Amino acid sequence: MLDLAYLQTAPEQRAHLKQQPADFIVREELGYPLSGDGEFVAVKIRKTDANTIWAGEQLAKFCNISVHHMSYAGLKDRHAVTEQWFSLQMPGKPTPDFDQCRIEGVEILEVTRHNRKIRIGSLQGNHFDILLRDAVATDELNRRLNLVKQLGFPNYFTEQRFGRDGHNLTEAMRWANGEIQVKDRQKRGFYLSAARSEVFNLVVSNRLQMGLATQIMPNDILQLAGSNSWFQADEKENLNALQTRLENHDILLTAPLIGDRPQPADALENQVVAQHQALQALMKREGLKPARRPLLMQPQNFSWQFEPTGLRLRFFLPAGSYATALIRELVRIAD
Repeated sequence: MLDLAYLQTAPEQRAHLKQQPADFIVREELGYPLSGDGEFVAVKIRKTDANTIWAGEQLAKFCNISVHHMSYAGLKDRHAVTEQWFSLQMPGKPTPDFDQCRIEGVEILEVTRHNRKIRIGSLQGNHFDILLRDAVATDELNRRLNLVKQLGFPNYFTEQRFGRDGHNLTEAMRWANGEIQVKDRQKRGFYLSAARSEVFNLVVSNRLQMGLATQIMPNDILQLAGSNSWFQADEKENLNALQTRLENHDILLTAPLIGDRPQPADALENQVVAQHQALQALMKREGLKPARRPLLMQPQNFSWQFEPTGLRLRFFLPAGSYATALIRELVRIAD
């Protein structure tokens, strides 16, 4: 992340993040109603300074079921206060009395039944309430806040995606170069995701360096806002009309999540992707379908307030986007 370009210049101000769990509050939004009946027990929890997988394992243990019958929609930060849903597959069994459930750092908020498994990625997004300690109101920071509200922020994958010290990406490169074989299904998923995320980040960073993060070019791949539909900007089309739609947030510029076949793209994107032939070959061997992701992400309901202890941010991001990527555009995080 250190070498990736900014939408603006690098921030001047330093601030502290996650000095206390309550400095980073996340509330998951599934985006769909739970059925109220079915073979899955759905449990909404609030966890404080607790790991998602560990919390799920404790719920499964309380219900006396295998951890393989426990699932969740998304991993959440450990050093934070987070609210999220778990599903516990219990066909033909009554719903346990969760009033008797005692898990350190975990509070049971809601219990119901559902007719489907809650799966990774099956959520609309997350609401954030974040305190950046020691951040103070300056003209520079206020300019940054207003620009993020207006244009958004580079939709980078951040450190969580790459593992501790970039381990997942390192192993993906070794796998792509034939140095190792990876049989563990979970590790394969982590490594492939890290590889795709790295290429995406580099495409976005290159576009930012060229000053073209908000400019439509011939052959760009554009996404209709609020949907998963894409189309390509044709040189024969009126690019000015598309540019107006981009500025009105009707369409979004995208960058690639590489897969098992080439994607149509502009010359800038192809130039970066072509530098990663080994990773492309790995995607082809593993049969990953190519996809697209918005180059910039605009936070919804974005608001901020300077407090005696720092800057408080509140916003919503769709699933897959990172609050730390937004914060990166505002301040440098002091370790």
